[in-house]
Formats: sequence, C-alpha cells, structure tokens
Amino acid sequence: MSAVATEITYLEAIRQALFEEMARDANVFCLGEDIGAYGGAFKVTDGLLARFGESRVIDTPISETGIVGAAAGAAHMGMRPVVEMQFIDFIANAYDILTNYVATARYRAFLPCPMVVRGPSGGYVRGGPFHSQNPEAGFVHTPGLKVVYPATAEDAKGLMKAAIRDDDCVLFFEHKYLYRRVKAVMPEGDHVVPIGKARVAREGTDLSIVTYAATVWKALDAAEQLAREDGLSVEVLDLRTLAPLDDAAIEATVKKTNRVLVVHEDTRTGGLAGEITARISETCFEWLDAPVLRVTAHDVPLPYAPALEDFVLPQTADLVRAARRLAAY
Repeated sequence: MSAVATEITYLEAIRQALFEEMARDANVFCLGEDIGAYGGAFKVTDGLLARFGESRVIDTPISETGIVGAAAGAAHMGMRPVVEMQFIDFIANAYDILTNYVATARYRAFLPCPMVVRGPSGGYVRGGPFHSQNPEAGFVHTPGLKVVYPATAEDAKGLMKAAIRDDDCVLFFEHKYLYRRVKAVMPEGDHVVPIGKARVAREGTDLSIVTYAATVWKALDAAEQLAREDGLSVEVLDLRTLAPLDDAAIEATVKKTNRVLVVHEDTRTGGLAGEITARISETCFEWLDAPVLRVTAHDVPLPYAPALEDFVLPQTADLVRAARRLAAY
C-alpha cells in the first residue's frame, strides 16, 4: 500500500529543500545567527545540526557583513553556502559587500560565487518597522544578483533547490506571513523550479494583476470577489523571480487582457512596480486599453499598530477598487 501524501507548510518546504540539497551535495552548508541548536528564529533550520553536524551548520556572531564575507570566500573555493539573515531587514548591514563585492566577483575577477542569502521578509504580522521590510528593489537594481520571492509552498521548495544549485549569488526572500499559513503536497521526485520563470496563478481575460509573494494571495482573493460581484475575469501572474524578470510572461498577459494592475507590498516610490510599468510601456503600449495602475504600500515606515499596518499595506479591498477603475476605463 502506498503512503498517503501529506501537506507541508511553506516553511517546512524550505527546510525540506535544505535537507535534500545538503544530503545531495557535501559542498552545501548553512551559516547564520542561531541556526544550529536553536534551529533559527523561525525554526527553518531546525534539525539540520543533528543531521549534518557542526561543520556544515554553523552558528555565527552577529555580523551580517562578516557572515556574507565568509560565505563568499567559501564559494570562491568551491563550496555552496546558504546564509540565513535572521530577519531580511538586517541584510542592509551587508548591502556593501553584496553589491560591491559578491555581485561583481565573477565579472571582475572570474571568481565563482554560488551562494544563497535567505531570510524572512515582509509584513502583515504586526512586526513593526525593523522586522517587516521588503528590501528586494534595492538588490534587483544590482547586476550580478538574482532575486527570488516565492508565494507558494511548492515554489518555496523548488526555487530554493534551484537557488542552491545556481552558480551565482541568489537572494531568497521568504515571506514570513506565509511560513505557516500556506500549505501544499510536494510534487514527487527531485522538485526543482527554474529561476526566471513566472507562473499564471489564475487564468483570466478582462484584466491582469501582476504581483509576487504574499500579495499573490490578496490578488487571488480580489479576483474571486471581482468574478462573483462584477462578472470580471481576472488573470493573476505570479512573478516568482524578480531578477531576472520574466518579460515574456508579462508581455503575454498584457496582450491577453489589455489592462494591467501591478501590485506589491514594498513601498511605491522606486518599487518594482515602476520598473514593470516602464517595460510594459516600452514593449506593449499598443496593446493597452488603459493606463497601467499600481497598488503598493504607502511610502512610510511600517507601523506596529494593527489598524495603521492594515492602512499602509495593500489589502484585498484596495486591489478590488483599483481593478474596478481599470475595468471601467
């Protein structure tokens, strides 16, 4: 009798990917603050120390620059380090070494840099300004870095495995609101999702919502409401990877629906929505029946107060309101 497949969470999917890749390749090792005996702040690395030992699961001092520097040196020597940022907000401390050293290593000195920097990102958890940021746009701007931000448990596992096997540095953003809320049965076998490929999360014909990470789920809720109350057929495109962007998938949904709403949780000014809007304008202008609209967070630090956090971050009602304006244009 075959075993019954069970659902696992987004968090467990990432842990499963780490276990499988460390078992598959002895060059893969993890390092970060409290990732060993404690199992990480969110328990993503729980159990790795017992299985793989102190030489491959390394607790580090509180120094994000030092952690990334050590990982880069190991990567140059043929290892495949996976760095944990305890909260992705703290990656700002390592911005210099990531953008000036790691991102340019191959171009500048033929130095291989197969490493992953991963960590919990995003809001909707009342974490306040130091534990809720979405700093992806700052790194998307830097050539030499790949940026991944999955929305589903299947993608969290498949993209993590792809990131570890990639020969360049991959920044892997994990949305902590999704850690224990999103579940799925993992595909059988060696489940690897290619970096740089978006997915259509919901088919539609009247307008498109282009988004990623936690707001994929807001977009799906909005699409369901718009279908029920307005009879609108809304397509939802989950980008999955932010650098490189899947331009072909974006163009395909624009040409299919002719109306586009770009949604993300990061702040508006300088956010990824502006870049996506510009690309659509350059390549798909004649296909548009309405201006590209954006729904993003407001340009303020994220508050602790629940009512204020709800106001600042994009909510389903915000998406529904913008989609109705787009459809009526």
